[in-house]
Amino acid sequence: MKNNNMNSPTRSAIRGAALTFTGDPFSESADSVMHYERDGILVMEDGLISEFGDTETLLPTLPDDIEITTYPDSLILPGFIDCHVHYPQTQIIGAGGEALIDWLDKYTFVAEQAFADRAHASKSAEIFCDELLRNGTTTASVFCTVHEHSADALFESAHSRSMRMIGGKVLMDRNAPDALRDTAHTGYDESKRLIDRWHGKGRLLYAITPRFAASSTPKQLELAGSLWRENSGTYVQSHISETQQEIDWVQTLYTDRNGYFDVYDHFGLTGPRSIYGHGIHLTNDEWLRFHDTGTALAHCPTSNQFLGSGLFNIGKAKEASRPVAVGLATDLGAGTSFSMLQTMGAAYQIARLAGADLSASQALYLATAGAARALCLDDKIGTLESGSEADLTIIDLKSTPIIDYRMQFADSLEETLFVLMTMGDDRAIRATYIAGDLAYQRD
Repeated sequence: MKNNNMNSPTRSAIRGAALTFTGDPFSESADSVMHYERDGILVMEDGLISEFGDTETLLPTLPDDIEITTYPDSLILPGFIDCHVHYPQTQIIGAGGEALIDWLDKYTFVAEQAFADRAHASKSAEIFCDELLRNGTTTASVFCTVHEHSADALFESAHSRSMRMIGGKVLMDRNAPDALRDTAHTGYDESKRLIDRWHGKGRLLYAITPRFAASSTPKQLELAGSLWRENSGTYVQSHISETQQEIDWVQTLYTDRNGYFDVYDHFGLTGPRSIYGHGIHLTNDEWLRFHDTGTALAHCPTSNQFLGSGLFNIGKAKEASRPVAVGLATDLGAGTSFSMLQTMGAAYQIARLAGADLSASQALYLATAGAARALCLDDKIGTLESGSEADLTIIDLKSTPIIDYRMQFADSLEETLFVLMTMGDDRAIRATYIAGDLAYQRD
């Protein structure tokens, strides 16, 4: 699935039903912030979207020789964005029977030791990137392992496909097996080398990546904060408040800090371009600090269900007085699917169990424009509007016989989206485009 079509025309177009967001459906009505074209044309030029609108208006303005690919019975969307995922855990999807801390010890730390082998890391990264494209995901924020070359492997695979990818080597200098520990200084030095090699190369971005506060010493977090300040445009990613056991553990390790968020805040690891996975058990003060600092959350519903970690409350996250930027995430391999459609469906179920509402349009926003906003990339990806990078996913509205049948009774766009997120999976991805080029096409 590598994107090696170097001879493709610089200008091309696709035609079909298309949908994008122009605003936030959590703060405005969905109808007012969705740009839907029943028969639309999207023109791509040099990796960007140059025009998007209805066919009747745009078609007469296009040159006769432009290549137009038509997708009937489909829905053209911005490429999905996965805000939190561990590519080394691809090999342990479905390893169950444990809560978070025991799951890390029993499965994750065992699997990640195999990434000391550079060839294993490269093969895993190739499989991971192919699976992203097969599921319509065009950008992800990715945790590697403690090994420097694990990040090299991810970036090499993403770069060969021209993907916009965020990633970083994990920082972990305590409470982990010896084979998976760096030190505060080696973690800084290796991360700095990776930033110099990869950040800003093509469409790649680097994230400084403490695994979580319990696996880093204060010195490591201090140096991570320094590294972030020294390298403009880089990211921070980590975990927060996934389980009560984890919260209690962090408090015993950082007795001088006023809670989990305050640990990261103290070391300068919060603010725009920082994103934290989970946030299930935040206090009211921590919700406010997320809002005030512009720190974002990655909602990982299938992972939270699988490990029994708790119920993320999207209503609390989007409280009108202090809304927090949230993006949807698979969190593989505790998460159970690469499919953002399945992840959207799980987010709806968790919202209901938590006593909140999540519409299909809101769920789709969290997987596209909302995720881009959470990652401070809304000027580049997440929409179909002119000037955005041409990363797209094409959804088949008849991908299975039962979906085909069910769609015959869908009488609104909202219902169509709801059917997709409750019944759809990787089979629904008809095609994926990266920077205007076809990167995946379903047989």
